[in-house]
Amino acid sequence: MELGIIGLPQTGKKSLYELLTGSKPSESGDKIISGVANIRDERFDRLVKMYEPKKEVPARINLQLLPKIESDSIRDGKIFTDISKMDALCHIVRAFEDESVYHASGSVDPVRDIEMINSELIMHDLIFIEKRFERIETARKRKAEAKLDVEEELLTRMKNHLEADKHLRSFSLSEEEKKILSGYPFITAKEILVVLNVGDNSIRDTSLMDKVKSTLAPSGIEVMQVSAKLEAEISALDSDEERNEFMADAGISEPALNTLSFLAMKTLGLISFFTVGKDEVRQWQIHSGSSAPEAAGAIHSDIQRGFIRAEVMKYNDLIELGSEEEIKKSGKFHVMGKDYIVEDGDIINFRFNV
Repeated sequence: MELGIIGLPQTGKKSLYELLTGSKPSESGDKIISGVANIRDERFDRLVKMYEPKKEVPARINLQLLPKIESDSIRDGKIFTDISKMDALCHIVRAFEDESVYHASGSVDPVRDIEMINSELIMHDLIFIEKRFERIETARKRKAEAKLDVEEELLTRMKNHLEADKHLRSFSLSEEEKKILSGYPFITAKEILVVLNVGDNSIRDTSLMDKVKSTLAPSGIEVMQVSAKLEAEISALDSDEERNEFMADAGISEPALNTLSFLAMKTLGLISFFTVGKDEVRQWQIHSGSSAPEAAGAIHSDIQRGFIRAEVMKYNDLIELGSEEEIKKSGKFHVMGKDYIVEDGDIINFRFNV
C-alpha cells in the first residue's frame, strides 16, 4: 500500500517526510522519492513497556513523496499519472506565515490552495471521462455492444457528479459498476488526508482546521493540523522526559505525528492488531474488516491455512487490568472462530495446526 504525499511548493512536504521516515529526501526534480515510515502508536509503546520484549517491531507504511504540483507539472500531466498510481493521498497544505519562504500564489491562503488542488484533481477525472467517451464512440463504429451503452451511462452520471464539484469518493457504485471501472485512474475516488502545516504559535488554535473540516466534510476528506517546525524540535530531544516536558509547555497532549500515523493508516483503509510476549511485541497491519484467519495470514500463510482459533484480548482491558492473568480472571479473554472480524487494537494469539 502506497501513500502519496502531494502539495504545492514550499508547503513543508519534505520536512514531514523526513520526520516520518527519519531520512532527508534528496533533490529529485520530477522524480518520486520512496521511503518507509514507522507507525507512531502510543499503544505499541505501552505494550513494549509492559512486556519488555527482546525484540520490538512497529508497523510501517510506504510513503511516496511526489513532485510538487505547479503550473509545469499540471500542464504536462505527469504529476497526475504519478498520483493515479497511489493507493491514497496525503495533501500537505501551507498554513504558516514566514516572509523568508515564498508562496507560489503570493500569499498564504490554505482554503484557496485546497480548492485549487481539488479542482485540478476533478479536472483530471473529467478529462479522462471525455477520452473514454471518444473511445466508446470509436468502438461502437466497429461493433455495437450493450456493455458500451452501460459504461457510457455510468460515466455520464460520474461526469455530472464531478461537474457539481464533488469527488468520486462520494459517488455510489454497485459491485458490477466497480468491475466496469476497474483499472481506470480516477484520482478523486482515492481517500485523501489533508494536513495543515501551521506555525508553531498556532498549534493550539483549531479554528482554521475546524473551518476546513466543515468545508471538506461532504467529500469525506480527513483533516488534521501539524507544525512541522515544532514536531522537528520535539523529535530532536534526547529523552521521553524532555519531550513530555516540552509538549506540556506547548500545550500538546501527544506529538501530532502520532495522529498523522493513525490517520494515514485510516486513509489507506488499514487497522492494527498486536502480538505480544517476552520474545517479541509486534504491530501488524490488515485491511479494515478482515476476518481472524485473514489477520493470521498477515503473519504467515501457514497460520491462516491451519487456523483453529484466535485468542483475543482488548487493548483497553489489558491496560486497565494490568496483566493477562487478570484479563482471564475477569472473563475478558475471548476465544474467537473463523467468522470473527478483527478490531483495531486487538491483541491476538493464534492457534493453528498444519
